[in-house]
Amino acid sequence: MIDKFLSAIIAALASLAIVVSASPVEAQSAFYRAAPDELAGPPGSIIRTEPMSDSWFGAKTVRVLYRSTGLKGESIAVSGAVIVPGGTPPPGGWPIVAWAHPTTGIVPHCAPTLAIFFHQQIPGLRMMLEHGFAIAATDYPGLGTPGPHPYLVGESEGRAVLDSVRAAHALPGAGIGMRTVLWGHSQGGQAVLYAAKLAKSYAPDVSVLGLVAAAPATDLGALMRADIATAGGKNLLAMTLWSWDRVFSAPMREIVVPKAIPDVDRLADICIESIIDIRPRQLIGKYLSQEFLKVPDPTAKEPWKDLLAQNTIGTLPREIPVLMAQGTADNVVDPPVTASYVKRLCAAGSTVETLLFDGVGHGMISRDAAKPSVDWISHRFAGNPAPTNCPGPN
Repeated sequence: MIDKFLSAIIAALASLAIVVSASPVEAQSAFYRAAPDELAGPPGSIIRTEPMSDSWFGAKTVRVLYRSTGLKGESIAVSGAVIVPGGTPPPGGWPIVAWAHPTTGIVPHCAPTLAIFFHQQIPGLRMMLEHGFAIAATDYPGLGTPGPHPYLVGESEGRAVLDSVRAAHALPGAGIGMRTVLWGHSQGGQAVLYAAKLAKSYAPDVSVLGLVAAAPATDLGALMRADIATAGGKNLLAMTLWSWDRVFSAPMREIVVPKAIPDVDRLADICIESIIDIRPRQLIGKYLSQEFLKVPDPTAKEPWKDLLAQNTIGTLPREIPVLMAQGTADNVVDPPVTASYVKRLCAAGSTVETLLFDGVGHGMISRDAAKPSVDWISHRFAGNPAPTNCPGPN
């Protein structure tokens, strides 16, 4: 799977004309480090800002360090960016799309706001700005800010997404409202699903009008079991084990053979930002295929079995409509797993429209689905009824 997965990434990056010789910004700059006394304040309030770019289709881009809530209920700092359209905001402020990114890595220097081609990583950005949408793009906890990054931990991601909207609304002079549509891909798909689930209890001030999920990570156990026999599956599982060892004290060494630990550590330090990152991931995937796990199915062993269940999304509030985009050639998020989740949402009474893209793989689904996704988002902001292709009465 990893070769196909990485080939999809190569194609995606090539389509964005990314220059492979460029170097990322230094991750642990002073901007990303919040002193303990700076953490006091409500979730979504701003710690500091700095300009990123003012030349992207006439928009203003601001890097933001804002407060959110950690897994133990503590106040934490999360970084991200807010993109504000040019011109005068409409009555009520610019409507906002909360973009949740796919996997970029699991260590601080892999934050999207540290990537040279940050704007190109957001699908449909020009269309959204032309529609007059602001964009809030969280890095997630532990990316940019000091780690560990809670990789594929839904509650952590969901809170960070919702608080990015609050931070955008609080940005002085930006004129951003609270009417929000959530949009995420892969890991970000999981993030926006959890944001929708948490919104009413965690952030009732954020008005969530709908969500778009492109190839989301839904049933983590099923996805990992589907991929575990492949080099790519081992590669992605290694990232999860490395993160959860540090976040949940789930001992990775109980599952991973000692000889493979250095390879897992090396893998954890590689970001998915440019083509230059592809080769070392391929090599480590091959090493892990030779020697990696002590147990045949780590998804059946505690505490990982319980942690996977805890981070598998359930049904959502019925009032939040969903657009689900899935490529039929996806070798990372198995299409039947997405279809099974859609069936659960439909059975629970959610309004769900599913868009299937024939022959599209994991890396390109957000790009290929960008226009219908932005069109769907514009209809939510316009107050139009959401379409559904759920079977039977909804």
